[in-house]
Amino acid sequence: MANLLRTKTKPSLIDIRVLVLIYLLLTVLTIFLSRTFFTELLQSGELVDSVWLIVIFLTIPAVLFLFLIISTVNLFRDLISRQMGSRFQARLLVYFITIVVFAVFPLTFITNLSVNEILRFWKTIDIEAAMTYAQGFALDTYSLRLEQFEYRIQNRMKGDFDDFPPDVLAAQDFVLGEEESWASVSFAGDGAQALKMPPSVWQGFVVREMPRDVDVIRYVLSSERGHVRVVTCDLGIGFDEAIRSFTDEKARFDVINSLRLSLNPLLLFYYGVFLFPTLLMTLIIAINFTRRLSQPLVELVEATRRVAGGDFSIHLIARRSDELGLLVHSFNTMVRELERSQATLMKAEKISIWQTMAQQLAHEIKNPLTPIKLSAERVLRRWRNNPERIGEILENSMLAIIQETEGLSTLLNEFRTLSRPMEPSLSWTRVRDLVEETIVPYKSSHPNVLFRTEYINATIAVKIDRHRLSQVLTNLIINAIDAMNQEGVVEIRTDTVRKRDSRYCRISIRDTGKGIPLEEKSRVFMPYFTTKESGTGLGLPIVERIVNEHDGSIWFHSAPGMGTTFFIDLPIAPETGD
Repeated sequence: MANLLRTKTKPSLIDIRVLVLIYLLLTVLTIFLSRTFFTELLQSGELVDSVWLIVIFLTIPAVLFLFLIISTVNLFRDLISRQMGSRFQARLLVYFITIVVFAVFPLTFITNLSVNEILRFWKTIDIEAAMTYAQGFALDTYSLRLEQFEYRIQNRMKGDFDDFPPDVLAAQDFVLGEEESWASVSFAGDGAQALKMPPSVWQGFVVREMPRDVDVIRYVLSSERGHVRVVTCDLGIGFDEAIRSFTDEKARFDVINSLRLSLNPLLLFYYGVFLFPTLLMTLIIAINFTRRLSQPLVELVEATRRVAGGDFSIHLIARRSDELGLLVHSFNTMVRELERSQATLMKAEKISIWQTMAQQLAHEIKNPLTPIKLSAERVLRRWRNNPERIGEILENSMLAIIQETEGLSTLLNEFRTLSRPMEPSLSWTRVRDLVEETIVPYKSSHPNVLFRTEYINATIAVKIDRHRLSQVLTNLIINAIDAMNQEGVVEIRTDTVRKRDSRYCRISIRDTGKGIPLEEKSRVFMPYFTTKESGTGLGLPIVERIVNEHDGSIWFHSAPGMGTTFFIDLPIAPETGD
């Protein structure tokens, strides 16, 4: 059954699709706010004072900056803890930020340079003086025209309404009645300019009132008490609109001219309010995108590591349809092919191993058969030729047969131990107690060997088959005593080590013997390899098998003349101390 791999990569704070949606909303909001910002700025000459706009200006960067800090802290935490994929994600993020900086910096630089050049050119144009001169010229022209109006009115509008000057629109006479009220007695010209009562009784131009006097100006002629004539003069179509437009443009120019002095602070404010949130959002998307991109690679690395450890049941889930998804599919196919190849190879290897062992066993059995046969033939020959002297060779011949037979029995027992399946009876066993129990007979039988066990932690326990571990220790201790020629120091110690997420008890057995030659190191755990005259060559292979079946490992360090140290790592009980 396939083992679906799940890595421990931390999930993103926000899904990448949600981040993209927020980015689009932020872009739309930025465009809207920037238009509002510049509209109010150019109209009033001051920064936006709307409370809701200020809240948005401050809230959006603050929230985005908080998300950026959280994402960055998580990334640095992964880097410090050396979580798988964090360095690749950091490298991708650096590349992405570099690209963003390369894209934004020239644009920002060119924008500032262009604005400063426009501002410098603007300063060389004295628009204010030109507008002041134009305003003065317009006033002079207006005053001259009023003088012309007054001259023509006084000379041509005192009589009847027979001959109007071309720029006079209407003329109207008022008289003061008995009740001290004015009444219109005559009117000539444009009817739209007719009045119900005189705007003034004093001779001269009348102050214009809007909207009554649009594009006209009125002059009062007073010839005698109780009689006035109001003359309406045409200032020209669009006169007041032009004056109002000129005044508005002058005000707008004054606003723009006032902004010229604070343009750099305005640019900083603009970048801080509109560009900075967009950059923050871009960085947040980049962090989440790199995390999403590195996830399949992290799973591939973890799966590759487990396949390298011999686990071919790994199956990755392809969540994408792009090249990464194709890579995941290819990996799964490769693992299945490796699993089939390994099964075929293991089958062939097992056949080869058993053939080799059978040949070696036949050889080992054949060797003692020769002296057994020779001893039996010698006894038989003496019995036939000289039976009265058979006693001279009988004992030695029988002892030789017995010795070789016992060797064969030992060989067959060890071969049976190595070849048959083991079903260990596991129990929690304290290593120190088992070591002390194992070395007791060797302390008395080998007085010239010093056993040092003071470095064994009395609290460490492992879950093993007590008899099997005793067999392992016995074999290694005997080998150590033989390597020292029955004289030296055998030091046994324990340590706790950590491998990935598990803790192990490391048992080391060191001797001060002659060491193992370099050319023999690769053959130490091979069946039937031995340097002893009476050895079977199955002791260390049996030791290795026992350790492996307890989910442990065994290896050694040795140098000629410096002794040998065998190391055994076994899973440690979690409730024990160090």
